[in-house]
Amino acid sequence: MRNFRAYPSNTKGFTLVEIMLVVIIIAALSAMVVPRLAGRSDQAKRSVARSDIDTNIATGLKLYEMDNGNFPTTSQGLKALRVKPTGSPEARNWNGPYLEKDPVDPWGSTYMYVSPGRNNPDYDLYSIGKDPESESDDITNWE
Repeated sequence: MRNFRAYPSNTKGFTLVEIMLVVIIIAALSAMVVPRLAGRSDQAKRSVARSDIDTNIATGLKLYEMDNGNFPTTSQGLKALRVKPTGSPEARNWNGPYLEKDPVDPWGSTYMYVSPGRNNPDYDLYSIGKDPESESDDITNWE
């Protein structure tokens, strides 16, 4: 009788010890990398908000002002960059939309806009940040 084996004797594979060693190495690397990346999410959101305020929305506002001779009023708001505003002052040369999407900060709140500004002559633009109750995390176009 032949000796019957479930697997041929020339089959090669990993032993349980080798597999466990690889899992332990991956876990050790993860334990070193994950804590370093944990605080980066909020930092990335702040960078996106800063970029929106200083560049993206600011460019839309400047284009609107070039076309119409003035910035949107506080009552017209940032919506004037997406849809032609009604009311005074009339946007006679509106050539928008000046933004591709509604200006919402990384925390899901709309950006705050005041024109004329209290801190800048043309307009104030800011995000209330992660905590709406605290001003310490606000991101503004003045400072």
